[in-house]
Amino acid sequence: MLKPRDPTKQAFFRVRYTECTGGRHNWRKVKSAKIYFPNLNGIRFIAALLVIVQHIEQIKNLLGFDNNLQNKTILMIGGLGVVLFFVLSGFLITYLLLTEEAQTATISIKDFYLRRILRIWPLYYLVIGLSFFLYPHIPFLDMADWSAAAPENFWLKFAIFFFFLPNIALIWFTPFPFASQTWSIGVEEQFYLIWPILIKKAKDRELLLWAIILGYTLLRGWVEALKYIDGANQNWNYVYLVLFSFKIQCMAIGGLFALILFKQARIVQFLFTRPVQILTFVLTGGLILLGIEVPFFQNEFFAFLFGILLINLAANKKSILNLEHPILHDMGKISYGLYMYHPLAIVVSVRSLSLLGITNWVLQYAYTVLLTIIIAALSYQFFEKPFIKMKGRFSRIVTGERPKPRAGVK
Repeated sequence: MLKPRDPTKQAFFRVRYTECTGGRHNWRKVKSAKIYFPNLNGIRFIAALLVIVQHIEQIKNLLGFDNNLQNKTILMIGGLGVVLFFVLSGFLITYLLLTEEAQTATISIKDFYLRRILRIWPLYYLVIGLSFFLYPHIPFLDMADWSAAAPENFWLKFAIFFFFLPNIALIWFTPFPFASQTWSIGVEEQFYLIWPILIKKAKDRELLLWAIILGYTLLRGWVEALKYIDGANQNWNYVYLVLFSFKIQCMAIGGLFALILFKQARIVQFLFTRPVQILTFVLTGGLILLGIEVPFFQNEFFAFLFGILLINLAANKKSILNLEHPILHDMGKISYGLYMYHPLAIVVSVRSLSLLGITNWVLQYAYTVLLTIIIAALSYQFFEKPFIKMKGRFSRIVTGERPKPRAGVK
């Protein structure tokens, strides 16, 4: 945890960090705050891959190809991949905000918004523009019923997407080809709009986070009950779907784990123990592989499991899993592009292989993932990177870029 002696003038800061093994507190001087969490890029890639796998099967079904949508695991992993993204986002954003406050004695909300704009908006608007104004004119990219419904309420849909409300569009209308995956980006932007303000103004952040988690869950349960009681009123169903799409509780759970790690709460050392790690990995993997859903609390339950995995991978020197491989690191760096471009890659891959008489699912998966990586890598290098570099002008906290040996917070 950072404790500047004079946050407005001092160039060097005393940084307290806790050794993950013995809970010892040490002090050292650093010129500026630099944070590096290992394994997070590997997690980003895994989350994107989970979404891609489910969407391959969904799009194959939409296009009339044989698919595996009857598999319960396939039906689960896409949603859980998004939940993992949300937990990771809440964790990292909250930790960086807490660190910025500790270093500078404040949180610059303006700089936070500018950093998010530079990272999210360029690719988001590029994909939306292509989806609305280019792809519909390419017959090879026709997506059956989705493409047929696209012209209906065209400008209203475009306005909803333009103002970062794609989660609402997904509830009101048929999914818009190549753009509907942006619903989760819209949810994150809605989260980013309020989160720095809440973190900056809250006097008791732990109470705030628990209030959001429990309050949201209870509100969703209440609306779901009303939906069944008053089944004739479809408005309750729309309200429920909007609440269900927002998923702020998943990001708040990520924020809660960031807070306990930042404060080095006692529970951190317990969560770092080997039995807890093994139990969490076995429980998470077992439920997913068996396709077992948790009634009503599916997202919240897995969000807590993901939170335990995250802080171990990010800050535990004795983590039993290591994702800090250069390939995984690089795939994580382009994960935003992987997520945004994968529907395009799926349609191109499945249709191209079909023209060659190839319907083997292994080849479909391999071609889709490879094509998605190529498109995302080119986008990152030649389109996204200049905007990412501009973020540095508004960043008070330096974050690590390259994979390093397993380590804690640096």
